[in-house]
Amino acid sequence: MTTVPPATTELSPDEARRIALRAQGFLGAPDRRGGVRGVLRHLGAVQLDTISVLARSHELIPYARLGAVGRKTVEDAYWTPSAPAGAPPSRPHAFEYWSHAACVLPIEEWPHFAFRRRAYRARPHWYHELADGTYDAVIKQLRAEGPLTATELGGAKNGGLWWDWSEAKVAVERALMYGEVVCTGRRSWKRVYDLAERAIPGDLLHDDLDDTECLRRLVRLAGRSLGVGTRADIADYHRLKGEQVDAVIADSGLVPVTVAGWGKPAWADPEALATVPRGRHRTTLLSPFDSLVWERARTERIFGFAHRLEAYVPKPKRVYGYFAMPLLSGGRLLGRVDPAREGKTLVAKQVSLETSKGVLPMAQALREAAEWVGCSDVRVERVDAPDLRGPLTEALAAG
Repeated sequence: MTTVPPATTELSPDEARRIALRAQGFLGAPDRRGGVRGVLRHLGAVQLDTISVLARSHELIPYARLGAVGRKTVEDAYWTPSAPAGAPPSRPHAFEYWSHAACVLPIEEWPHFAFRRRAYRARPHWYHELADGTYDAVIKQLRAEGPLTATELGGAKNGGLWWDWSEAKVAVERALMYGEVVCTGRRSWKRVYDLAERAIPGDLLHDDLDDTECLRRLVRLAGRSLGVGTRADIADYHRLKGEQVDAVIADSGLVPVTVAGWGKPAWADPEALATVPRGRHRTTLLSPFDSLVWERARTERIFGFAHRLEAYVPKPKRVYGYFAMPLLSGGRLLGRVDPAREGKTLVAKQVSLETSKGVLPMAQALREAAEWVGCSDVRVERVDAPDLRGPLTEALAAG
């Protein structure tokens, strides 16, 4: 096998791009034996979001890497199944917590978020005021009744919009941040809360790792999942502060490198430098929340591609659409599509392609995505480059 000499610390932009693609699971044969849980462990974090167009983002992440894995398979891989009556609780594979954002995280990383739980507990308040006794009442109810949703704890909302949470919801979310409560499952997309002392395996429950140990582990994981990254890239992966990265990066196991054109110091996973990235590239649509593209500056630096989620942008100001999904093919980002579903039809509401090279990959990606979500037809509504509309519809029809 061809190897990169150990002394190599200078990378070309193309080498950095290919290292990043392999680290994120888009170059080389997918790990089908590891399945969805293997993807989660490999990435270290899978972002959650309420938006569902083709599917929810946490479903799109393994789909992009493994292909048409069953959606129930995805859910079962993340959430802990309920144990039969009288049986001991099932060991969880993952938990939800604040990482890059709200994320699914491998259960073995529970100890390494102790630094964040301590930081939250040190805050006198968290956004909402809470009446005396409410927090303790929620903990008491969970202890007496077992895992519950916010609705079962007394209701999730006061009746208003967005963050107008009930006191029970505020209390249980605060307990989640503090680490007294954990979410290792969902029911109809509702978090199911349980006491951490009951849900987290005993060998992982301890919170005795100091901040330095936690940060060193998360910086190492971020570097491994990125392959190569700047200080800002590494910090952003688990939303650390720059100075937290600075404090531990020298003994994190990552090695300093330079990437031509980046203009900033970078660090790489030494295993990523040990072999030249080779293998098959994935052709797929990416969730806007995919860790390959979730950091805009990094995406522009590596791919020369400006990516922005416009779901929260007023409709008249959107350029590419509500949930524009980047198209990855041949290791490049070749365009994007804003999809929707109408019955058994996948609707490409707006297709934006960088060049004609994206026509055939876009047709392939749309057909595969349609089949995955149970659609039998694809309809194209708008193509930003009118001269590419004909070739795209022809490619779709050709199958």
